[in-house]
Amino acid sequence: MELRDDFGRKFKTLRVSLINTCNLGCVYCTCGTEDLKENHQLTKEQGLSVDELTAIIAQLHTALELETVRFTGGEPLLYKDVVKIVKSVKQLGISNLKLTTNGLLLENIAADLAAAGINSINVSLDAIDEDIFYKISRRSGIHRILNGIDKAVACGIDVKINSVVMKGLNECQILPLLDFAFERNLKIRFLEIMAMGHLFGQADKHFFSQDEILERIHTKYQFSRLFRTSSSTANYWQTDAGNVFGIVANESEPFCGDCNRLRLDSLGNIYGCLSSNFPISAKNITTEEELTDKLQMAMWQKQAVKFTGSNLSMLNIGG
Repeated sequence: MELRDDFGRKFKTLRVSLINTCNLGCVYCTCGTEDLKENHQLTKEQGLSVDELTAIIAQLHTALELETVRFTGGEPLLYKDVVKIVKSVKQLGISNLKLTTNGLLLENIAADLAAAGINSINVSLDAIDEDIFYKISRRSGIHRILNGIDKAVACGIDVKINSVVMKGLNECQILPLLDFAFERNLKIRFLEIMAMGHLFGQADKHFFSQDEILERIHTKYQFSRLFRTSSSTANYWQTDAGNVFGIVANESEPFCGDCNRLRLDSLGNIYGCLSSNFPISAKNITTEEELTDKLQMAMWQKQAVKFTGSNLSMLNIGG
């Protein structure tokens, strides 16, 4: 089935939210303890098993000929069968398997993930300074994340760092984070804050733009822009020394025009865009016609020009 919209967009990357709980409480994702309780986090009975997830992914792959699957959350390493689901999806014939994690549990599982088939891991790290990290995440333990990064690299996994930049909170960490990544020859991407969940309609307070990020980096590094590849969420630059960094500028420079991502949440619903908070159930689909109809509904959710945000928490839909 060749599913395209009027802009020629297809679904080729599937982002699978394995679980909608997290062991951090980042301020851009939740607004506090009560917010965590109100996000309808999973009980063991609600979450999908490996077999259930694999069955849905298999149907989607048959229909779409997926090229990439990225496992997300919540925090995907809290999903007790994370290694098993990676192995199961690889057996479907999808070889480009990625994962996004906050890294707290990465050190002890990196080798198993590599053996299961994970090629690439994005580690969310919003500060190097422990105090600033705590202000952002409401948790301590940054050394565990740094150890996890080093272990994943040692296991042969391609590691990238993702850093959400929030004005007034951690813009002072842009250069320290950049230095940390460059010292390890890692790519790093800075993310403009997204108007999701409790920040929907009020993200401007902490918005730090792509231009402002570049200005901060330019105080120390000279760089030139690289060509953007199709469907990339990030714009990339290369320093004179050859190090690469990116910026996910969902507000300053939207990338909706060639987005190829489909999202599957931890309850078995699909979404064509983060900007949509209308779930489309992908469970118990029995006919090709029904699957086609639901995928078309998801395609219609895609934005024509730019990301508009949603009051749906990133805990529920996956980053």
